[in-house]
Amino acid sequence: MLTLVRDRRAHLINLVHGLNAQQEPPDELVIACMQPEIEPDLPATEFPVRQLRVSGRDLPLARARNEAAAHAAHEGLVFLDVDCIPSPSLVARYEQALARDPALYMGEVSYLPAGAVRLQATGEIDFARLETLAQAHPARPVFNNDGLENEPDPGQLWGLSFALRRADHERAGGFDESYEGYGGEETDYAWRLAAAGVPFYWVGGARAWHQHHPLYRPPYPHFDAIISNARRFHARWRRWCMEYWLGMFRDAGLIEWSPVASEIRVLRQPSMQEIDQARLNDDVCFG
Repeated sequence: MLTLVRDRRAHLINLVHGLNAQQEPPDELVIACMQPEIEPDLPATEFPVRQLRVSGRDLPLARARNEAAAHAAHEGLVFLDVDCIPSPSLVARYEQALARDPALYMGEVSYLPAGAVRLQATGEIDFARLETLAQAHPARPVFNNDGLENEPDPGQLWGLSFALRRADHERAGGFDESYEGYGGEETDYAWRLAAAGVPFYWVGGARAWHQHHPLYRPPYPHFDAIISNARRFHARWRRWCMEYWLGMFRDAGLIEWSPVASEIRVLRQPSMQEIDQARLNDDVCFG
């Protein structure tokens, strides 16, 4: 089990509690800390927990994921976002899927509203309550069983929760560490895996709940990184990623761009007022 953290201590503690409640516990938890210090005093576990520091002023997401994978002691790699609380069956379902065939497997993630879960000091998570409060993402499949569903579009990779074998991760070259900050590195990774012949599947039963954090629509705080990473992606694949956000930037008059364009022309930066106005209310679960 691999996760990344920067300033998400409460979310990380709840993730660890979720792992402690697994029907089949993970072999280990590797935490890549994108912050000056590792996290102290995490909940006790019956499985090893190892932390490593990953330096970088901007969010070094690609490098942190590669470092976590490199420090993992096992062939199966399960990436779980620090904002996620795993359901008790998540580890078992990923283990079953990875034992079936080499592929990339994506689990279900539902979104919790603000205040749905606090720091769980005792580790007693009410999973039934989370399921009642959670909202399914409208762009993702919903499973009523433990089945598998092929995903023909690599661009649908959901970086919050996925698993694959180390050999496939390495065959694709891992994540491209030239991506810095928010956006693009997951989609690039997906297309690298597809180019290496790795199929994609959705996995029923590998469920997780996404803990709420402040959201922006459009994500103006990441404007520069999104532009830079979109350009990097287009230079390699001759197609755009993050088109939804680029379209919103265009409609706000920040850039000149279209899906058939070969370049992005930045007209101006978002103003502080625009950034403040883009902050979503806490009752909004996803951007």
